Amino acid sequence: MSIRLVLADDQALVRGALGALLELEGDLTVLGEASDGAEVVERVRELRPDVCLMDIQMPGMDGLEATRLVREASPETKVLIVTTFARPGYLRTALEAGASGIVVKDAPAEQLADAVRRVNAGLRVVDPALAEATLFEGSNPLTEREVQVLKLALDGRSVADIAAEVFLSAGTVRNHLSSAIGKTGAQNRAQAALAAREKGWI
Repeated sequence: MSIRLVLADDQALVRGALGALLELEGDLTVLGEASDGAEVVERVRELRPDVCLMDIQMPGMDGLEATRLVREASPETKVLIVTTFARPGYLRTALEAGASGIVVKDAPAEQLADAVRRVNAGLRVVDPALAEATLFEGSNPLTEREVQVLKLALDGRSVADIAAEVFLSAGTVRNHLSSAIGKTGAQNRAQAALAAREKGWI
C-alpha cells in the first residue's frame, strides 16, 4: 500500500523538489501541497493523508500551530516536521503539538523517505543532532505569555501595540518582556526576541 502524503512549505521550489524526490520512492504518493499553515489544515481535512510533511516557518500560522490543528482535524494523519532550522527549542514544542518526528531539510532523500515510513508505522523520528542539542540546551524557560509578547516584539511593535493585541496593560507587557529579557540574557526586547527565535523557543 502506498503511503499518502501532503507537503506544507511556503517555498514552491522546495515543495516541488521534495515531492519529486519522495515520489521516486515506489511506496510514497504526494496527494497535495500547501503554502501556509491555514492551507495545510484544509488540505489535510479534505485529503486525509497518512503523513503530512510540515515546515515550521510559514506566513500567517506557523507549522507548529498548524500541526496542532492538523492533528485535531485528522487524528489518523501523522505529522513529520521538516525544517531548515535545527533549533533545539523546536523539538519539544513540535512533539507537544502532536508531531511524530522532526528532521532537517538537508537530510538525504533516502533518510527522509525512511523517516516518513517510520512515522507512518507509528514510530517517533528525531534528528540525532537536534536531539543532542536539545538535551544540552534544556527546555524552553519562557512562559506562554512571554512567548506571545516576544513574537509580537519580533515584528518591531511598540509596548502599546503589543498590549492592545494581547489585551493586557502596558505595564504587564513590560513585566513579561523584562522577564523574557532576563531569561534570554539579552539587553533589550528586540535582542530577546531574536535570541528566543534562534533557540526555537518562539
